[in-house]
Amino acid sequence: MTSLPASPPRVTVIGAGAWGTALALIAAARGSVCLWARSEPMVKNMVAMRENTRYLPGIPLPDSLAMTSDLQAALEHASQGDTPGLVVLGVPLAGLRQAFQQITQLLKGKHANLAGLIWTCKGLDAESGQLPHEIAQQAWHESGMELPCGVLSGPSFALEVAQGLPVALTVASHCAPLRQTTIQAFHGGSIRVYASQDVVGVEVGGAMKNVMAIACGISDGLGLGTNARAALITRGLAEMTRFGVALGAQPATFAGLTGLGDLVLTATGDLSRNRLVGLRISKGEPLEHIMAQGITAEGARCARAVLHRALELRIELPITEAVCQVLFESVSPRTAVTRLLSREARAE
Repeated sequence: MTSLPASPPRVTVIGAGAWGTALALIAAARGSVCLWARSEPMVKNMVAMRENTRYLPGIPLPDSLAMTSDLQAALEHASQGDTPGLVVLGVPLAGLRQAFQQITQLLKGKHANLAGLIWTCKGLDAESGQLPHEIAQQAWHESGMELPCGVLSGPSFALEVAQGLPVALTVASHCAPLRQTTIQAFHGGSIRVYASQDVVGVEVGGAMKNVMAIACGISDGLGLGTNARAALITRGLAEMTRFGVALGAQPATFAGLTGLGDLVLTATGDLSRNRLVGLRISKGEPLEHIMAQGITAEGARCARAVLHRALELRIELPITEAVCQVLFESVSPRTAVTRLLSREARAE
């Protein structure tokens, strides 16, 4: 790794959910940061209370953190420094395409002083089956412009990051200067940021670990024990690797932070929304009822898209298939487990 630039980049974070706010807090400890939220009343509340009362209650926001609901002003913030700035898309996957459409319109001819753009969302688009970088490529093609892009991912719960607890993340991009800018923006103190060029592998790990966390939640909710959970994590990692390699990822990526690391955290952590969905499903609660209560679980949203692409690639993903059967085909959790256990024995 080359030496980091002397001054941190100016950073704009698009999206004031829990993770977007946590990232803004990290970057604000190092340099100039602007956090954008769609809702003007929400911005006014955060400015007045110096707290994101909706997503990170009890976590103080520093006075140095600027906040706005003006998207153009937020984007301009990142491009006004002496060194190229960074735009971070902290929006959910479901909102990524729209965010790109808005940003490309506003940035045309005005992105010369931007190092690039990174996103943090995880999953496959439920309708198109696209990974985030594929959505980005389509957006650049349609807009006639291009900006270096990448993904920031890893085993991380927003609340713990906002509390200043240690975390290790990975930024993946084909653009070395963008990787360096992202590291400069976030690396330091209790935060470690590693660099990778395997965008596909990092994205696949982030998507599929959520599906596996639902499976582990179901297993735990049925009282199947820690042996079963360990088996699901291990065989889930094998599915992630098989799927990712078929899409062009590097196998070694899945042994790292964004593969095994994120899988272990999401499958076992008490703050995991996807594991919580699995736990509640195991008790007979319908998925529609769970989602209607505002629990965002990307694993439920992308599981069918993962399975559909796997069928196109002619690869088997038995745990993913079982999760889809439980979530969308009214198969009982115990029946799905029985089917998994009854699969023919084979070499590991």
